[in-house]
Amino acid sequence: MKTVKFLHCADLHLDSPMSGLKYLPEGIFNRLQKSTFKALSKITELALFHEVDFVVISGDIFDGEDRSLRAQAGFRKEMTRLHEKGINVYVIHGNHDHLGGTWTQLTWPENVHVFGDKVEVKRFIKQNGTAVHLYGFSYPERHVSEPWINRYVKSSGADFHIGMLHGHFEGSSDHAKYAPFRLTDLLQKQFDYWALGHIHKREVLATEPPIVYPGNPQGRNRKETGVKGCYVVSLTEHSTHLNFQETSDVVWMERTLDGSLVTNLGSLFDLCRKAIHDSRLGGKGVILNLIIANLKQTEEDRYDSEALEEIMDTLREDEGETEDFVWIRNIEVSVTNSYNRSQLAIQGEFFKELFTSVDRFKTWEETLSPLYSHHIARKHLTELTEVEKKDILEDAENKLLQLLSAKNEGGS
Repeated sequence: MKTVKFLHCADLHLDSPMSGLKYLPEGIFNRLQKSTFKALSKITELALFHEVDFVVISGDIFDGEDRSLRAQAGFRKEMTRLHEKGINVYVIHGNHDHLGGTWTQLTWPENVHVFGDKVEVKRFIKQNGTAVHLYGFSYPERHVSEPWINRYVKSSGADFHIGMLHGHFEGSSDHAKYAPFRLTDLLQKQFDYWALGHIHKREVLATEPPIVYPGNPQGRNRKETGVKGCYVVSLTEHSTHLNFQETSDVVWMERTLDGSLVTNLGSLFDLCRKAIHDSRLGGKGVILNLIIANLKQTEEDRYDSEALEEIMDTLREDEGETEDFVWIRNIEVSVTNSYNRSQLAIQGEFFKELFTSVDRFKTWEETLSPLYSHHIARKHLTELTEVEKKDILEDAENKLLQLLSAKNEGGS
């Protein structure tokens, strides 16, 4: 029976700068800086352990078009390890590491096969004669906005056909719409597997045949939560087996805790400490964002930024020294509102106007333009999602009403 086994990964983003995280303790920040390389090393170990026939990397190996020497050297080191065991690697470049960039290029060992700026077919043959055709292209420039899927043409003479594509699925919205495609576009090609890249969230779009985003192998910010990894894929003439493998060294995590039973700052501290215990992963670091829902404001305890900062500082004291650290990145609180919108609105024009302004607020672009046009800030900002906009407005309304409540109590 004809079989082939390979490892599918994408979006390594080697040497990612981890922007905005330099406030972390030096040890944890250094661990994060090395985490993309650690994930690549884990990928190599998995390929060797599972004795795969080859590895496919579906774009964005490097974080930027300049491809730092450090990133290239790290990549070459791992490719050499695979070369020594006779494992081939098939590579396409994406929007981050497109071919139009300027960099000092290192040479790769002979086992690394890079697709050019046009859709190509590369042929792999196992020792037993099983033949595989791999199809793909590397981005000639950063912005490839038109669909390239029509340029993929199935070539006869192989037992298995694997498509590699770094692009945007029409059903997703969190990433730039590069090389867009529809699910039906891929299915019509009648390939045996589609090895996708670009979307950093793991997702299997279809199973017959498998159309797979493995996600990135190492999360780099609070939006890239959860354990990350790659797939070891086994194809036969009659079936497919997908085996997800973890590769992340540091995991970004977000947890929402029920604060309805919290009675003071002390019990809030205990609740957060238990969350740290429950979030600890053996051998891995964790960057944890906590959301405390349903808190009830009391006369004695105000859950303001100063109080939360003190709780975080205390919880962080010993975490930077352990391998399986859990570092509290932030604590967000959602205080149960003691006010009723309808009742407040009839008490005066101020409240009625406030709620109307919140509900009708649409001028995000104008309001945020000074921030997004700043020459430094704009490099590290992404567009706000609709959910984030809604949360910001609700938070602003709650904070304003809390301040008004505190002011009235202080004057009574």
